[in-house]
Amino acid sequence: MVSLGSFTRSAARATSSAYRSVPIRWRLAGGSAALTFVILCGFAGIVGVLTTRQVTGEFDNEVRTQADDLAQRLHLHWNGLTLNCDQQALSDYSSDNHAQIRIYLDDGTIECTQNQVATTDAQTGLHFSFPSRSEELGYRVETRAIGVNPVGEAILMYARPLSSVDHTLGKVRFFLFLGVLGGSILALAAGLAIARRAMRPIVELSDVAREIERTRDPRRQLPRPDAEDEIAVLARTLSGMLQALDAARGETEAMLDRQREFVADASHELRTPLTSVLANLDLLADELDGEQAVTAHAALRSTRRMRRLVADLLLLARADAHRAAPHRPTDLAEVLVEAAAELEPVSGDHELSVNAEPVVVDGARDELHRLVLNLIENGVRHTPPGTRVRASTGIRDGQAVLTVEDDGPGIPPELELRVFERFVRFGRDGGRGSGLGLAIVRAVAESHGGTVRIERPAGHGGTRFVISLPVAATADTPAGVG
Repeated sequence: MVSLGSFTRSAARATSSAYRSVPIRWRLAGGSAALTFVILCGFAGIVGVLTTRQVTGEFDNEVRTQADDLAQRLHLHWNGLTLNCDQQALSDYSSDNHAQIRIYLDDGTIECTQNQVATTDAQTGLHFSFPSRSEELGYRVETRAIGVNPVGEAILMYARPLSSVDHTLGKVRFFLFLGVLGGSILALAAGLAIARRAMRPIVELSDVAREIERTRDPRRQLPRPDAEDEIAVLARTLSGMLQALDAARGETEAMLDRQREFVADASHELRTPLTSVLANLDLLADELDGEQAVTAHAALRSTRRMRRLVADLLLLARADAHRAAPHRPTDLAEVLVEAAAELEPVSGDHELSVNAEPVVVDGARDELHRLVLNLIENGVRHTPPGTRVRASTGIRDGQAVLTVEDDGPGIPPELELRVFERFVRFGRDGGRGSGLGLAIVRAVAESHGGTVRIERPAGHGGTRFVISLPVAATADTPAGVG
């Protein structure tokens, strides 16, 4: 069973959460309306009490005065059998205000009423007690002793209905209720208007902040409120923060640019000594024999791998530094055929098929060759022997499209979003890859104004890479190797 304390805490947390989800302007307006409601309720309560006392007191005074006047006006006479009442006076005092008048003898017998002599309470439907209380049966009652000629006295009971007072007090309460309700609604409306006006600078700051978030441009100026208040201080603080962030970002970008320039220059400078080392090792491997030849060939293989890695790093560094190689019209089909021919001797038991339709793009032929080579090599390296790797070129929706597809096990779903990141490996190449192949594919595609995406072929497993590039504006003769 849930304890009362747990239920209370849960309800409190739910209420607090609901309150926090309400906009601030509604909180301010609601608080203003609630405070106004409390004040008006207190004011209405005081006015109601004072009005009730005033109206009730005036009514009681009026009833006493009329009872005194009637007692002085009546001249009763006893003829031995009945009491001779002044019926005209009784009618005058009862007709205007619906009063009930009774004249009792000492034994409690009713001798006269406002209508006729000797009418009983049973006949009128009223049952006043004798002696009467001050309030009875919804009437305000006054009693007076009056003389009877020739001797003796009788009791005059004068009663007026309280309904007139209740009607008046009901109107007062109704108007007080309308005043409280109307005042609270007006306070809510006024609070909303004031809160909306007060929150307008914050709304403007929020809009500009969202725009800065969308554009990621901290140089955008924040609006400055005219008033010198807390919101103006907040705006100045945020402006200072954005300026500091812009300066920090500028310093970071400058540092990264210098780093990219350094990597690009270093990679470029490494190519010359590596080429020299590679040539010397090639000659040395041919001259040596035995274990020395084996060692030389191992060093030659490592140096070739290092040259390939340096070339990859140079290409990525140039892309990061926005050093674009010269672009010229290039037939993507020729690039595909050359790359496939280069990889065919090392494709092993893989079945490599090419469907090259001529399509001309503006690009750097060496970089496009590297892109196609990496895609086909990726398919050969990460699929088991006997797997087919298919590559094709064509035009689709006005774009030059290069497609490389294999029948292998495919890329795990958790790696699909990371395969184009640098130094990400599949784990099925035995650690032979550098993890830069697909990163180079994306860098080359983007530097040529294109895109790369991964698709899952329908009906079978495997992976399909689709490269989309803009078609060349002029269909000139494709360039050769530049």
